[in-house]
Amino acid sequence: MTEGSSQTSLMEANRSRAKFSGHGKALGAAGYREASDNPKNCEFLAQPGQSIAVSPGPSGFPDFRIGVAWDNTRLQKGNFFERIAKRLMNKGIDLDLGCLYELQDGTRGALQAFGDKYGNFDAPPYISLSGDERTGNRAGDDEYLMVNALHWDKIKRMLIYIYIYDGTNRWSKIKPQVVLDIPGENDLYVTLHATNDDLALCAVGGIENVRGGIKLTNYTEYFPGHQEMDRAFGFGLNWGDGKKE
Repeated sequence: MTEGSSQTSLMEANRSRAKFSGHGKALGAAGYREASDNPKNCEFLAQPGQSIAVSPGPSGFPDFRIGVAWDNTRLQKGNFFERIAKRLMNKGIDLDLGCLYELQDGTRGALQAFGDKYGNFDAPPYISLSGDERTGNRAGDDEYLMVNALHWDKIKRMLIYIYIYDGTNRWSKIKPQVVLDIPGENDLYVTLHATNDDLALCAVGGIENVRGGIKLTNYTEYFPGHQEMDRAFGFGLNWGDGKKE
């Protein structure tokens, strides 16, 4: 929804055109990486306030993707039964990806599966959200946002957030990441330096258009709901209550 729309509210919740380069098709942990693994072609923004900028090539940027990965099946420690217990504990958490956006003309809105706000790739806001992958256990890609880079000049900023719609808040267990995948560039991972299992919504990072380039910043800030997050980042949208069907 954009400001001024006849639909005056977005539902609040406390509660897959491209593949990840090098990630392929997988489960909830499809693109999950850790800096300690020393993965190639990856850079990590692990601290709040840390940022990185990517400059466009002579022809600008190709279409790029923002995905979410979490540690749903990556089992490292414990005996067989402990590993199975961990898998079952994290299975079923409905972790959703969303964004607030502002265009250069001042239009603002939100994209998220909750409320069926999937955006539009070929028309404003030139950002689209894939379908709702509710548990991270389905074969195939996880949730992601696609940005139409032909219209990157029309986008001012995006706030990327994730929220646990259903299931116990276990940020510290699933360790979610947001991945910015720009073809031809290193994958940029925003990781959560700190977790707050008392709150279900995390503003993970910001993406800004800075002189035609892409600036990614780690925020890692938790909120009780969308309205509080919106207020903190100054988007000024209207929010209402609701739940998924």
